[in-house]
Amino acid sequence: MRTWLVIAIAALVLGVLSGVPAYETSTPRETWQEIAWPFPRDGWPAGRAFRCNAVACGGDIEVYIRPKLGFCNCTTGVADDDEVDRVADVDLISPQFVPLQAGKAVRVADMPGRMRTYDLKIGDRVPHGAIGIAVSHRCDLLVAAAQGRGDAAVVQRAALELLASAETARWVKFAMNTQ
Repeated sequence: MRTWLVIAIAALVLGVLSGVPAYETSTPRETWQEIAWPFPRDGWPAGRAFRCNAVACGGDIEVYIRPKLGFCNCTTGVADDDEVDRVADVDLISPQFVPLQAGKAVRVADMPGRMRTYDLKIGDRVPHGAIGIAVSHRCDLLVAAAQGRGDAAVVQRAALELLASAETARWVKFAMNTQ
């Protein structure tokens, strides 16, 4: 009887300990909640939108992702920061956005492009940080815009983590027809 009790306790302890790494590497589905596309219709189809709360992401952050098929320079891809400013949908969040610095090269789902951080002016008068990302595959763009209250670096970190997740990468490859 005592042996069975020891085995049961050991199994319980091992089960709990094996759950810790799974919890610490939670998937975007557990961290991010998909929300409705918040922007009015324009020349491009609606994309996917996600929200992460302050506890999980360091601030209330929203990320908006969508393909713009046939909208890229087929030879150079995303060439410069002006192009990121123009195509990354940051203007949908607020037309009053100011770049904080020069952009940087980035890869999303193995597609090259650029990202840039911004300060946004939104009606609530609370400082908002944002990031715009534009990456390309052949003649197609994938754009992402993210925003949250406070520091743009926090928004950038959270957005890049979402975009690097396996689930999002699968959707991006499907949406961009790059499987």
